[in-house]
Formats: sequence, structure tokens, C-alpha cells
Amino acid sequence: MSADAVALERIDARCREEVLSRAALAFLEELHRRFEPGRRELLRSRADLAAALRAGATLDFLPDPRELREGQWSVAPPREDYIDRRVEITGPTDRKLVINALNSGARGFMADFEDASSPTWRNQVVGQANLIDAIDGTISHTDNRGRAYELGEQAATLIVRPRGWHLEERHLRVGDDPIAGALSRLHGRVQGVYLYLPKLDHHREARLWNEVFTWSEERLGLPPGLVRATALIETLPAAFQMDEILYELRDHSYGLNAGRWDYIFSTIKTFRERPEFVLPDRGDVTMRVPFMSVYTQLLVETCHRRGTFAMGGMAALIPSREDPQATGPFDAVLRSDPNQIAREAPASGIDARALLDVAATPGARTEAGLRANVSVGFRYISFWLAGRGAAAIDNLMEDAATAEICRSQIWQWIRHEARLDDGRTVTGELVRQILDQETERIRREVGEDVWAAGRPAETRAVFEQVALQEDLPDFLTLVAYELLD
Repeated sequence: MSADAVALERIDARCREEVLSRAALAFLEELHRRFEPGRRELLRSRADLAAALRAGATLDFLPDPRELREGQWSVAPPREDYIDRRVEITGPTDRKLVINALNSGARGFMADFEDASSPTWRNQVVGQANLIDAIDGTISHTDNRGRAYELGEQAATLIVRPRGWHLEERHLRVGDDPIAGALSRLHGRVQGVYLYLPKLDHHREARLWNEVFTWSEERLGLPPGLVRATALIETLPAAFQMDEILYELRDHSYGLNAGRWDYIFSTIKTFRERPEFVLPDRGDVTMRVPFMSVYTQLLVETCHRRGTFAMGGMAALIPSREDPQATGPFDAVLRSDPNQIAREAPASGIDARALLDVAATPGARTEAGLRANVSVGFRYISFWLAGRGAAAIDNLMEDAATAEICRSQIWQWIRHEARLDDGRTVTGELVRQILDQETERIRREVGEDVWAAGRPAETRAVFEQVALQEDLPDFLTLVAYELLD
């Protein structure tokens, strides 16, 4: 039996004993019965807002309660066990990757069950087992070449990103209902339990998370406030409710994070029918373009006013622990300070118009940009269907957010008959022509065996459904989930 097979056998036993124990499943059932009605109501509210926006409504800051935004209040201060967050890295919950990430020299490692994970049942359950071992400090791995991996003395702080409220786990059911994919196992420990919360659209969704945290702490006998969550501001509606999201989380809050690709994807999706929201090549939509710059500026202002962390979004570059430049820019600014929370960011008076001023984004629409979207989108979907949620594509580590912006921008350009810089109009026929060319190129490069293993027919079917059909599906992962093994 190979070393990998022995390791998998041991992990499978650990899954049965802890991840899927009777006590753990009973806990999940309680969570489901208590919070599932609220989750479904929030998802209905999401759908109602989306319909209203397609019908001509717009986004603005909430008129009530205005005193919440203008009042003097703070969230709970940072915990001493994780007060320096100058470099965080992220990736899926593969055992070897978890060990390497925790040993990377970064301050924190976000183990991602959402955009960087293809939610096969095995990935979900084995990922939980891997993190339990990481928390216990017992995680190790030996590969087929006999190379051993284990935790070093200075391991990064573990952070977990659960799946969003919109995702279900069809392998676990209470009666006939699948449980929410967001509700994963909490593991009690002396240090804080740190989470990243994805895809929030409204502060009521943060309130539901807070209710889950409070109930779980009481149910498991954990100290109040042990669970701390950084909310990802990666949807356009959430950008108008940053204060409210922090307020809802309060004693469980650990700040806000800006997520570039998901935010751009959400901007396209939210105002999909409006030509003034048509963007240039995605490579031109940097954090410095007007609507992205004011979004991050507002996030920093809001967090520092409330005494908490303002986190930048993750980059797709793969850092080396032997490269001091990975922390250099942070060290140059922070020096010996653990963070910048005390540095007050002056109010800039950012209004709704600035957050929605997408038309001011400079840049061109090119065949190269369209071709890159087609190629990257197709390849990522293939990786995802094969069980890999994070994949190296064109020397960058990409996750579902990349594919979402690729396919939604293709849809947007077709919908609004965008013109490329060479004068051609983007049509479904042009995209299919480029798709034929790119898939043939990929097939030649990877060879017949790899091509066949990548489920090319199903990959193309998913790509055409999420990028070329009349209506834009909300999430490509909801479409592709039906085809997962």
C-alpha cells in the first residue's frame, strides 16, 4: 500500500470518528433546524433585490438607521493571539498544502472551503479532518517519494472561510432538506476561532452569522467572543452597508476585507442590464480605477473608525517563504506596530454616485482580453469539475472568483454588443469561434489523456450555459455543482 493510501485510510478513520461523529452530526442538525428558516428568507430577499435592480432600482446607503453610521461606537478590540495580520495567504484544504501554508512565514492562512474548493464530498470531509489535525498540531504528511511534511514551530494562525449562505450541501440532509454548506464544524480551543465570511449581500446576513456564533458558543461551552469573523465586502450591495455589517457582528467582528474579482463580478451581475456598467478588459480594472479606489477607501475609513482591521484582497501570485519581499511593503509601513487600526482615516464624504461610477473606468476591450476570458474560464471549470477548486493557470493561482469575472464579462459584452478596439462587435458567434480555437490549443498542449480526464464536453456545456445563455446565472458553481462526482 502506498504512503498516500495509508494516509488516506488514516484520514478516513479520523473523518468517521470526529468530522462525522454522532455528536457532530447532531450539532449540525440543531444548527439546521434553528437557522435554516432565516437563511431561506434571506435568500428570498436577495432575489427580490436583484429583481428590483433589473427593473430599474438602484443602490444607496440605507436611510434608516442613519444614527448607526454617524454614531460613536466600536466593535470588540482585536485578540492578543492574532493582532498582527500583515500577511495572510489562502488556499484549499489539501493536507500537504495546509502544512506548507502554515509553515510559509505568513501571519495567517485562510483555509478556503468556498472559492478555492471544489465541493466534492471527499474534499469537504477530508478538509475538515485536515484542519482538526492542524488545530491539534498533529498534522503531518508523507508523499509517495518518502518526503515528510509536518508543522514547524512558528505556524501561521489558521483562518477558515466557510461556504456562502447561497450554497447547499446535498450529502447531508435533515429530512428531505440539504443543510447549508456554510455550517461547518467548530472546534474548541484556547486561541480564537477565526473565520472569513463570504458573499454577504446585506447586513441581515451578517446578523444571522452572529446568531450562529452566539448560539454555538453557548451550546459548546466556549467563551463569548471566541469566534471572530472578517466579513468579505465582495458584493456591490454590501459596499453600501459596511457600518451595518460591522455593527451586526460586533463582539464577533474582526474587520472587513476587500475582494477584487468577486466585487467586479458582483458589479456586472448587479447591473447586468445597464450599458453604462460595461467594463474594459478585466486586466485594466485595477484597484486604482475610480469605482474600485473609492470602495477600498471607504472600507478603510469604516474599519478604522470602528476600531478594527481593514484587510486588502488576496493577490493571485504565489509567494515564496524564502522571499523577504513578500512582507517587505508591510514591514516598511508598520515597522514595529502590529497593525494600523489606531491610524484614523479622515472621512472623505464618499457617496453612492462614486461607488457606482463604473463608466469612468479607463481601458480598452480587446480580442486578447476576450480570448483570455474564454481560455481561463474554460480551464477553471474543467479543474473544478475534476475536484480542484484552486488551479495554477498562466502562472497565477486562480479560484472561482476568476472564472466568475471571466464568464460574466463575456456575457456582458455580448449583451450590450460591446465593440473591440479593432471595430468588431462581440457576439455569441465570435465567442464560440474563439472557444473552438482555445479548446483545440489546450487539447494540443495537454495531450489526449489529460484532455479526456478534464471532462471537456461537460466543461463546454457549463461554460456555454453560464456565459452564453440569455439569462446570466447568479453563480457558475451552482450550475456546475449538479455535475460533481
